[in-house]
Amino acid sequence: MTRRAVLAAAAAGMAAPRLALAQGAKLMRFIPQIDLSVTDPHGSLAYITRGHGQMVFDTLYGMDSGFRAQPQMVEGHVVENDGRLWTLTLRENLTWHDGEKVTARDCVASIRRWSKRDALGGALMAATEELSAPDDRRIVFRLKKPFPLLPDALGKVGSPMPAMMPERLANTDPFKMIPEIIGSGPFRFLAHERVPGSRNVYVKFDKYVPRAGGTTDWLAGPKIVHFDRVEWTTIPDAATKVAALQQGEQDWWENPTHDLLPLLKRDRRVRIDVINPTGNVNMMRLNHLQAPFDKPEGRQALLYAFSQTDFMQAIVGDDAAMYHVPHGVFCPNTPMASEAGLEPLKGARDYDKARKLLAQAGYGGQKVAMLVATDYPQFKAIGEVAADAMAKVGINVDFVATDWGTMLQRRSNKGPLDQGGWSCFNTGWEGVDHLDPSNHFAMRGNGNDPTAWPGWCVDQKLEDLRNAWFDAPDLKAQQAICRDLQVRAMQVLPSVPVGQYIQPTAYRTNVTGVSRGFPVFWGVKKS
Repeated sequence: MTRRAVLAAAAAGMAAPRLALAQGAKLMRFIPQIDLSVTDPHGSLAYITRGHGQMVFDTLYGMDSGFRAQPQMVEGHVVENDGRLWTLTLRENLTWHDGEKVTARDCVASIRRWSKRDALGGALMAATEELSAPDDRRIVFRLKKPFPLLPDALGKVGSPMPAMMPERLANTDPFKMIPEIIGSGPFRFLAHERVPGSRNVYVKFDKYVPRAGGTTDWLAGPKIVHFDRVEWTTIPDAATKVAALQQGEQDWWENPTHDLLPLLKRDRRVRIDVINPTGNVNMMRLNHLQAPFDKPEGRQALLYAFSQTDFMQAIVGDDAAMYHVPHGVFCPNTPMASEAGLEPLKGARDYDKARKLLAQAGYGGQKVAMLVATDYPQFKAIGEVAADAMAKVGINVDFVATDWGTMLQRRSNKGPLDQGGWSCFNTGWEGVDHLDPSNHFAMRGNGNDPTAWPGWCVDQKLEDLRNAWFDAPDLKAQQAICRDLQVRAMQVLPSVPVGQYIQPTAYRTNVTGVSRGFPVFWGVKKS
């Protein structure tokens, strides 16, 4: 072998690791909280769908880490006629993933579709006299009354996200899934690489134009992407997730279980970070159509049987700094939160009172079907604690262990148990969704509405208080309404609150630029 060949071989050997390193820096490998079962961003309240939607679709406004709505797809807006006329102007050079130009008509159709699935969107459209697109770039809201939360609605953080999509897709029945995933966001979804239950893949959209100027701050500001490819890998087993993160096979685990945090904290290659200060607020959702929860006494019995501390410690352990009780309707330690009406949740549990209330509801030992999505460890834990407490007061619990996607399908069934119906299910929300009544599905009393959240609570007083909150003149008046609303909710019990806990995330130390809030993939880099 010649000297030149030896040097060439050596150079190739040295270059290969550098090349692999460079390629690795362009790939983000992420373990999401659960498998993505619904890809339509308007089609589910699941946060996994919201996270997927934020990858592929864009929104007219984006929320920053201070929960302030900032222009995103819109260049800006003008408000006239004492707050009753809003004109939003789209930025130039916005493009759909199929190469077509984004127009105001697309956005109007998208807003109409999303609002039929969203509580805050529904409130916005109820206040709207006319929504139009006079030209390709202008969206005009002519309102019946002022609606100052308009940017907050169109840039809301929670699910379903107010995703903008092409008009031809937005014209799809909002209660059916769109036929293809085409957005204008910073990533394209590779549907052909999707493996349900295992993998979802996103690639950088080379025609995406970030906002000019400003600071990248969660969903606001320029969405600058540093990865060519992002792979979401569904891994059911927590121990396997830990090993994958520690060995560098994965870069980021969205929601590590609390029992494994000590192990991860000892690994200098892994960083534990609390990016969502509002935590997770959890509840048991009750079916008001099924005995014994069709009677207020049957629902109230659970307040005396359940210990919020037991629920939270089953999820996070006994570190009191990681959870908050008592927890009511609104996210603890935020302006609308109070302890009004929470007396039944305090002190020792009163099983005798719970049994008496069940008897008053006419309960005679009938089966109660509790849906438990066991692929969410926290919901499995809540289900196990709830089943034990319910058994102590004589409730005959059928613990229906299932996966999240199947639970979502079954909970829409209004039929009796022997026809696939259900009695209760366990779920949770990010605290940011419960800062106030505007997007709070779980305290609604609109159960007769076709768009009502499963559980079908009907209570006009809850609806009247919610509507009054939108018209409240100041913070003090809003807080007074929320205290009254919480007192009423604890009487009617659309859902039973079971506590708030803090959920850290975990990523390798070579990952930088992680935003506050839920995981997003712009502004993030790998070294």
